[in-house]
Amino acid sequence: DFRFGPTLGEGSYSTVILAREIESGREYAMKVLEKRHIMREKKVPQVEREKQVLSRLDHPFFVRLYFTFQDTERLYFGLSVARKGELLSKIKQLGKFDLECSRFYTAQIVSALQHLHSLNIIHRDLKPENILFNDKMQIQITDFGTAKELKDSGDEPRSSSFVGTAQYVSPELLKDKKACKSSDLWALGCIVYQMLTGQFPFKAPNEYLIFQQIVNCKYEFPEDFDPNARDLISSLLQLDPMMRLGSSSCGGYEKLMEHPFFTGIDWENLANQAAPKTMLALAGDSSDEDTTHSSDWDYFAKGNLILKQATKCNKHCCDPAGLIGSNKITVGVEISQDPLLWACGIIKKSILFMFLGQLEKKRGFSVKLREFLLTEGPKLIYIDPNSKEVKGEIPWSSELRTEPKSFRIFFVHTPNRTYHLIDKSNNALIWCKKIEEIKKH
Repeated sequence: DFRFGPTLGEGSYSTVILAREIESGREYAMKVLEKRHIMREKKVPQVEREKQVLSRLDHPFFVRLYFTFQDTERLYFGLSVARKGELLSKIKQLGKFDLECSRFYTAQIVSALQHLHSLNIIHRDLKPENILFNDKMQIQITDFGTAKELKDSGDEPRSSSFVGTAQYVSPELLKDKKACKSSDLWALGCIVYQMLTGQFPFKAPNEYLIFQQIVNCKYEFPEDFDPNARDLISSLLQLDPMMRLGSSSCGGYEKLMEHPFFTGIDWENLANQAAPKTMLALAGDSSDEDTTHSSDWDYFAKGNLILKQATKCNKHCCDPAGLIGSNKITVGVEISQDPLLWACGIIKKSILFMFLGQLEKKRGFSVKLREFLLTEGPKLIYIDPNSKEVKGEIPWSSELRTEPKSFRIFFVHTPNRTYHLIDKSNNALIWCKKIEEIKKH
């Protein structure tokens, strides 16, 4: 039903891939989760929680869940597409936001939190990495794996497992292991500070020292900092969660929206307002996005995702077993017009190729692009695609095994070394399956 395109992002236990529904032509951000990995890492509660929370959200500033389904090996979440990068990358691109941008996006986050908290849900991991942009450069808050649904509408802190990111975690969670709606308001204060300065309000060489600064609310404003922004941040970064602007004891969100920092914001039509020109100019920058056009879909269909049946080499006897044309040989990424001929020339002899494609081989901080050839023998050879030199071979033995980590990443374990391989065309699972099939044979 779907044609899969490029990878939009990867999480600790999921991969998000741009998918186009063949019948309607609509695009979705398809979040794909491996059942075995979820169970092995004991992430079932997080996955169930994310589905429950997403199914309740109906607001323009959150990613939208359209459908879910599953097969024998994977779970699928059909989400709205937010392909224009994340807030953190935009802050890094600009160095910091001006007042107009900061005011506009702070207002959108406030509007989103008001809706979330009205449903008695707290995010618990609100940070710039979890705030994405759609094509109109409007925010789309995502990642509800650590969200929590409260049993009542109260705003008192309550016991909670430790979740979150060091720079945005609230002091009540650090001191009392308790979280509440106001914990998200603390994170909001940190995000506003980061947008306006390009820096974290609490920064230190390690997490322990960061936590010490947080529990003592120790941070500083740069000189010439906007006074309204200073007052807003100070009102949000209060050690007592009940004293934070926006909490129920401080007038709720109505009082927060009346703050002078938001002067000029039309709260009723915020979702229909055009994004600041500065941000719209960044919309065409693809440095941190996967903007896919119709021609790109053709590329993925031709080479990277649709495995092609190999053609017989016209100059070498590449098919001694008569497997070509019998659906037992497939070729991954097209290396040249005649990939088998190309590979035969490299190996210097006629040989039966079971599978071939382009992978990145990672070792430490080094990542090198290589053409991998799975051949009779069996052998797993890798070649420099530029010099066409054979650079090495993964030693084959009965102890060799594969381990898929996502659609893009997989490991090949040998007795003396583990090979970390990356397939940007999302065929990691097929590589593992093919290697294991040949090993079994």
